[in-house]
Amino acid sequence: MTQDKAHILIADDNPEIREIIKILLYGEGFSVTEAENGTAALAEIKNQGFDLIILDVMMPGMNGYETCQNIREISNAPILFLSARTTDSDKILGFSSGGDDYLEKPFSYPELIGRAKALIRRYHVYQGKEQQTASSAVKQLSLRGLIINLEQEEVFLQGEKIELTGTEYEMLRLLVSNRSQIFSAQRLYEAIWDEPWYYGANNTVMVHIRNLRQKIEKDPKNPVFIKTAWGKGYHFD
Repeated sequence: MTQDKAHILIADDNPEIREIIKILLYGEGFSVTEAENGTAALAEIKNQGFDLIILDVMMPGMNGYETCQNIREISNAPILFLSARTTDSDKILGFSSGGDDYLEKPFSYPELIGRAKALIRRYHVYQGKEQQTASSAVKQLSLRGLIINLEQEEVFLQGEKIELTGTEYEMLRLLVSNRSQIFSAQRLYEAIWDEPWYYGANNTVMVHIRNLRQKIEKDPKNPVFIKTAWGKGYHFD
């Protein structure tokens, strides 16, 4: 599937906002499905696959954060939150629930399209949907029971497959591939999200590191793989 044929789900209880976003995405060649709330969004995801899910936070019944947590039980598709709630705690809650990105309302149309394309591109590479232009002699990274299969884009820990989102996989692959380097939050953000650093992005990186540790560390509070170099950043030990 090429990016211009990607299928996007919009979940927002405001039909006018859904219509605006749908028109924008149609203009970029995307296929779009709408859902008026979290329950409807989950039903759609169970019936068909999506390359991106755009979630409003303040929806009646099941809010966006709760919907995201439920989505993560059945799908690793990237999730972009749209919300007028803009505090750091709101964003941290969004990332902690499994979101990949968070865009504040009101947003510019180019910014929405840019974020959507970046998330879809990363997801397609993670899922092996895009042709890799360069071959590498290295097919697998392995260390102390943690194995990253670079061809299949899969991660195993002690023989058990670990389900990661595209963002988490890219972050882990980058850190493992550069074990001798310490990555500042800014460097990680610009490399993974492929956009300039901004105030508040440190929280984005911090929460994704925490989520990744929850999945690969035996004791996330005392990590043996992803270490923090205080005042400098993160590195894979």
